Amino acid sequence: MPPGGRGMNRFLSDEEKAQAPKVTWPLLKRIFSYLAPYRFQLILALVSIGISSVLDMYPSILTGKIVDDGLIGRSMEVLIRLIIISFLLKIGSNLIGVFQNYINSWIAQHITFDMRNQMFRHLLKMSNRFFTENNQGDIITRMTDDISGVQQIITNTFSSILSNVITLIAALVAMYNRNAILATLALLIVPLLSLPTRMAGKKRWSLTKEAQEARDEINGILNETLSVSGQLLVKLFNAEETEYEKYRSSNEKMINLNIKESMAGRWFRMMMTTFTSFGPMLIYLAGGILMMRYNADLTVGDITVMVSLLSRMYGPVNSLMSIGVDWIRSMANFTRIFDYFDMKPEIAEKENPIRPDTVKGDIKFNHVNFSYNPDRQILKDIDFNLESGKCIAFVGPSGSGKSTIVNLIPRLYDVDSGSVEFDGYDVRDLDLSWLRSEVGLVSQETYLFSGSIKDNLLYAKPDATMEEIYDACKKANIHDFIIEQPEGYDTLVGNRGLKLSGGEKQRISIARVLLKDPSVMIFDEATSALDTISEDLIQSAIEPLIEERTSILIAHRLSTVLIADEIMVIKDGMIVERGKHEDLIKLNGVYTELYEKQFKRLK
Repeated sequence: MPPGGRGMNRFLSDEEKAQAPKVTWPLLKRIFSYLAPYRFQLILALVSIGISSVLDMYPSILTGKIVDDGLIGRSMEVLIRLIIISFLLKIGSNLIGVFQNYINSWIAQHITFDMRNQMFRHLLKMSNRFFTENNQGDIITRMTDDISGVQQIITNTFSSILSNVITLIAALVAMYNRNAILATLALLIVPLLSLPTRMAGKKRWSLTKEAQEARDEINGILNETLSVSGQLLVKLFNAEETEYEKYRSSNEKMINLNIKESMAGRWFRMMMTTFTSFGPMLIYLAGGILMMRYNADLTVGDITVMVSLLSRMYGPVNSLMSIGVDWIRSMANFTRIFDYFDMKPEIAEKENPIRPDTVKGDIKFNHVNFSYNPDRQILKDIDFNLESGKCIAFVGPSGSGKSTIVNLIPRLYDVDSGSVEFDGYDVRDLDLSWLRSEVGLVSQETYLFSGSIKDNLLYAKPDATMEEIYDACKKANIHDFIIEQPEGYDTLVGNRGLKLSGGEKQRISIARVLLKDPSVMIFDEATSALDTISEDLIQSAIEPLIEERTSILIAHRLSTVLIADEIMVIKDGMIVERGKHEDLIKLNGVYTELYEKQFKRLK
């Protein structure tokens, strides 16, 4: 590859320029803190870079001796000896280079290993608000691409700066040691020869970006029109020709850009071949003039060495001229990563949290107010007491705040004012892992991990025996279904449980919570999206559980609401009515309206 030929991604986009981070000493100090545990390996890498760069220069320097003493001097012994020495030096340089690359890679991989672990642990501590307010794709990008990107500054940028600087210094010292005039000429020539690299590289970068945008456009058309739903919509609206023309137009645009990019590459290589040939010619010309006209103390070997060293300088100069791009991108990666690290977990434990020895399961809300953002208050003065072993039900219009109330119990969020108490303790004073181990939640949106049914059940209790698993599944009305499967409890559920029906997933979810054996059970619309048969199976599983422990129901099913000790009607984030079914019906208020619209149809 010609010098600088790595070129097309060696230039910053307008967005990258606008968002280039400000490099400060605290930022650099923070970056170097990740290198500190590997300082010994780092020193080894730096030393090996220095030795490899210097050794790599010697074959070029020995070229002069080979020409003068071996070829012109007609000494076969000297010629063979110098060639062997050059060969051994090259082997030594390459071996040290391999070792240096291994050390660089080892350091980079261990630093990214540390950062990924740190980031994952940090993200696990973030509250639900963080995951609802931040794009999931952006979170994954920070975990993967951004952290992987920091390897660039360790494996390439740092080592490239050092090796290129050493190579240039060694080359210049050797050249000035031979002839100051030719060395100065080389010093002037090399930066000028780098200009075509940057000009051609910028052009290729621009064309590559446009071609990538065209490819993205084509991929978008394919994803939309060739998906199951997309192709059906195209057919129903007779839009085949319209979509074909859109695809043909984008495809033609991409082809033309690819041709231009390919030709830009050809012109680039032609320009580099021409200009890199121009430098040695100047050295030969200047050296010849000094030798023939001025009788300078120069030999053919000296001029050959100058030309060889000049060629060795092209790559380092081009690399150093472009190093700022790698530096800025690496700094941007570090800045984006540190932005996440600097986000404090919203749900934080006190230094010495409480872990009660006994558990009853009393829940008390004391005039709780809550909002997801300051512009809109979700809960207003929620105040109730749920005694151990009792059951309450929340009903109300969609979006009234029912799920938000139960999410405050295991501290998925914290209240704005007031307090939530568990067994007489403010939940903010309790050990978070202890609190969440005592609260079981079965939600409307059941999530199963890819794996077997048994794997998903053991997520709640890794050391559970098969007898415990069978018992939980029988209570959840799912055991018979599981043992009917060819693989039984080892049946794979697929990605997000897609191989199972909604009712089957929900009953496995109930069994999983039962294995956890919490003191408080919460059923958040656990049957709302299911067919009648699945709903009946889950309902028959839920009702005995409600009688065994403290329970909270968010439900639309009349029979479920009726078995609660108290029904609370939530509207606009407030408890507007509360009591037994018969009492609430007599009020002729919100509950009566819900009953007329929803529950009456179930009779």
